[in-house]
Amino acid sequence: MDRPLLSLRTTLVLLLALLAGAAAGGLTALAGEGTPRSLLAGLAAAGLAVPFFNRLIDTEDGGRRQRAEAGAREGERNG
Repeated sequence: MDRPLLSLRTTLVLLLALLAGAAAGGLTALAGEGTPRSLLAGLAAAGLAVPFFNRLIDTEDGGRRQRAEAGAREGERNG
């Protein structure tokens, strides 16, 4: 099966990061900072939002797999 170029999850993560960056840049501009600082604040917020939303919108299978691996490691230690 061919995978699409951008999955729905990737699109959603990038869209949410873009919205967070635009909000941060807009609020910085409204606070009276100059355009360069507003752009930097927006880019920084968007850059930090990508990994945040990527972890927040984790796939169901990935979450189960991580919990199973953690449980297996814990079982080995109790062994």
